[in-house]
Amino acid sequence: MRQIVLDTETTGLNPRTGDRIIEVGCVEIFNRKLTGNNFHRYINPERDSDEAALAVHGLTTEFLSDKPKFHEIAHELREFVQGAEIIIHNAPFDLAFLNHEFERMGLPPFIEHCSSVIDTLVHAKELHPGKRNSLDALCDRYGISNAHRKLHGALLDSELLADVYLAMTRGQNTLSMDVEVEANGGGIVLEAGPLGDILVLPASADELASHDDVLAALDKGVKGECVWRKYSPQG
Repeated sequence: MRQIVLDTETTGLNPRTGDRIIEVGCVEIFNRKLTGNNFHRYINPERDSDEAALAVHGLTTEFLSDKPKFHEIAHELREFVQGAEIIIHNAPFDLAFLNHEFERMGLPPFIEHCSSVIDTLVHAKELHPGKRNSLDALCDRYGISNAHRKLHGALLDSELLADVYLAMTRGQNTLSMDVEVEANGGGIVLEAGPLGDILVLPASADELASHDDVLAALDKGVKGECVWRKYSPQG
């Protein structure tokens, strides 16, 4: 299965009031493995960023002034995501901007070029109800280093989210558990880390012989074949 982890940075919070996309980052996953085939573009939004947004991403108007406009990268983006399952953290936000940009060009909404969308924020809330489920919080929870994340960036955030998504959906590979353990007497609640892989140790020849002796005794006691032998691989 081909999946694309996607993130955007924007000039503000609302595309309907004129805010625009200034960065798109995509990370490709194929059959649950990162391929290194990524898509990353800075975009000239033809307007300034809000002060609050600028504080988050740090992409100034001067830096973006010589970058391509969205309509110049839209077809390349559409080809990259075509038919893939899209993974986004807080999907309604990014999709609102992407759909708006595509509609400005007279194209079908962005969502129609993808097979489906997974919102990792929704998934995280289902797995960890009542807890913080921001990207930073999930990185901490799953042991993914984000020390290099000083500002938000679309490609960096997509790379982190890809690692979070793979960890969050790995099933029982490592029997990860999200339980709370209260320290004795301290009243501090901690999250237990992931458990190690299960080690399966086969029985030795002596152990198998002892087991067979036990079954033989049970057979003698019931004057026939004990129930256990009917389900034993050696039975």
